Amino acid sequence: MSTLEEVAARAGVSRSTASRAINGGHRVSPEALASVERAVAELAYTPNRAARSLVTRRTDSIAVVIPEPDERVLSDPFFAGVLSGVSASLADTDIQVVLVIVRPGQGKRTVRYLRNGHVDGAIVVSHHSDDDLDRALAELRLPSVFVGRPMVAGEIEDFGLEYVDLDNVEGGRLATQRLVDLGRKRIATIAGPQDMSAGVDRLAGWRAAMAAAGQPDDAVVLADFTIAGGATAARTLLAEHPDVDGIFVASDLMASGALLALAEAGRAVPDDVAVVGYDNIAIAASTTPPLTSVVQPVVAMARAAGLRLLDQLQGRAEPGPPMIFAPELVVRASA
Repeated sequence: MSTLEEVAARAGVSRSTASRAINGGHRVSPEALASVERAVAELAYTPNRAARSLVTRRTDSIAVVIPEPDERVLSDPFFAGVLSGVSASLADTDIQVVLVIVRPGQGKRTVRYLRNGHVDGAIVVSHHSDDDLDRALAELRLPSVFVGRPMVAGEIEDFGLEYVDLDNVEGGRLATQRLVDLGRKRIATIAGPQDMSAGVDRLAGWRAAMAAAGQPDDAVVLADFTIAGGATAARTLLAEHPDVDGIFVASDLMASGALLALAEAGRAVPDDVAVVGYDNIAIAASTTPPLTSVVQPVVAMARAAGLRLLDQLQGRAEPGPPMIFAPELVVRASA
């Protein structure tokens, strides 16, 4: 393998000039840069990544940080979509992705990892209010982008955090309005966790549509964005509100669990109870019956987050405004 010294000798420059040329071209004349690039090509020189990191103070890696238990990260297709989108954003770079799963109670360990320079930036997905990653990243000033609105809410501008999201309030309203338009008179919701912006906003959208329709908004059960959680929540709804004839469920996984519970109870969908889900993941088209669902373009959102993080790594000083995607409703047999 060729060495940096051999590249410098072939190019007719000093070792330090060759190093600067290879690591960004700063303070190198165009002529010297061209000579070094020719030498690199002729010698098939490959930089030593460890040595390069010492010079550039860059690791050429970013973290995708997911504060969820291992089993959820590995089973929920949402996270596969995130990784696909982030990878697509980095396709034309040499940057590698490091998956950081933040298990319950390990938030401080993750912050130490990020603080110690192991990665150049972070994309945070499925953020909860008690993981404190929004405040920690703001204090670290590590380049970062959230997929989903950070829970610091009105303080976001003060913290300088950047994020990509879906208009979940409008998405919740759109899903609920579908049930209203079908003539359903007792519409419930299985809402997501209220320590996550998606859970909060989708519930707010449901309440807005219910208020506009003049319907009560007391039929609410919270769940955890899982199939089992959705099934349990649906059983609770049927026990507490047996007259329910429409349910907006804040994720497709929960909705698939709700469909199982409704079938167990002998409630036909959509004849007895119409159901609308959220995310429009692959499972929505394969449930019985197939789910009407709000589209969450997770791959596009994650790709946008990756591109925004690249902008930060390339020197953009100020955080960009939030990028908010518009929701759409895909109508299938469940509602």
